[in-house]
Amino acid sequence: MKRHHAIIIFSLGAFFFGLNPLFIKLGFAAGWSLNEINVIQAIIAFTVLWIIGLFAIKRNPQAVKKLSFKTVLSLMAAGSFTGLTSVLYYGSMQYLPASLAVVLLFQFVWVGVLFEWIIYRRKPSGKTLLTVALTLVGVLFAADVFNGGLSEITLIGFLLGIGSAFTYSAFIIVSGRVAVDVPATIRSPIMVTGAALLIFILFPPHMTLNANVLSSGSIWIYAGALALCGLILTPLMFAMSTPHLPSSLATILGAIELPVSVVVAYIGLAEYVAPSRWFGVLLILGAIAIGEMRGLWQVVLKRKRYVH
Repeated sequence: MKRHHAIIIFSLGAFFFGLNPLFIKLGFAAGWSLNEINVIQAIIAFTVLWIIGLFAIKRNPQAVKKLSFKTVLSLMAAGSFTGLTSVLYYGSMQYLPASLAVVLLFQFVWVGVLFEWIIYRRKPSGKTLLTVALTLVGVLFAADVFNGGLSEITLIGFLLGIGSAFTYSAFIIVSGRVAVDVPATIRSPIMVTGAALLIFILFPPHMTLNANVLSSGSIWIYAGALALCGLILTPLMFAMSTPHLPSSLATILGAIELPVSVVVAYIGLAEYVAPSRWFGVLLILGAIAIGEMRGLWQVVLKRKRYVH
């Protein structure tokens, strides 16, 4: 896969993840709890991705031979980060406005660069540091820190939100390094198995679900939308694209979900978003543009040479 194709696919995955605040807030407003929504979305995502996976295995049985027991466990461990992100991120929105919860999740930008520096000994370039610095300044404005926005942040909401940043960053990094030679349509079902198991351990289905929950149409709608955006499309697109992108670039591209979430909070949830927050979103997008300017020019120049 070419670099610019991987960038587009990853960005789409981040876009879909940015829609999650709308569905989780609507689910909470309808009276459903965090554990009920998480368990139902895990069941839906597990079912859908394994249907896709079984068809993929049937078409490409040789790919399964590349999966050792250790690799399967590694993929499930990577998927567990997705499940934990879901629990922490959605949990933070019980205590915070959606536009603030996503700002805390967004700390994965510097967490991802830090992880890559510590784990893989890859010192960030000057351009990466500039991009991270601009995004962090943008985050301060997006959180409306300078106008007392921090007063809306509770301790438990902060801990859940910042925790989701670490688990989300870990997922992005790990998903691009485990069994990258195996098709994403086969890797993703194994990863969602890890996510589902973690959710089921935290919220045992036999203690969470009952006839009233299972027979209600609304929870299947909200949890189904969350499963589609959070546990199906996003992990699948990340699994397809991250093997072809540096981890630091992937974490920066994930910034797309911030403006999406803020717009969703403003339009879909009627949350007030101050002008300073909009400025923060624009600053973050500018940081992404700076970070990718050189790569985009390289793509353009290569195409020109190809045409001539």
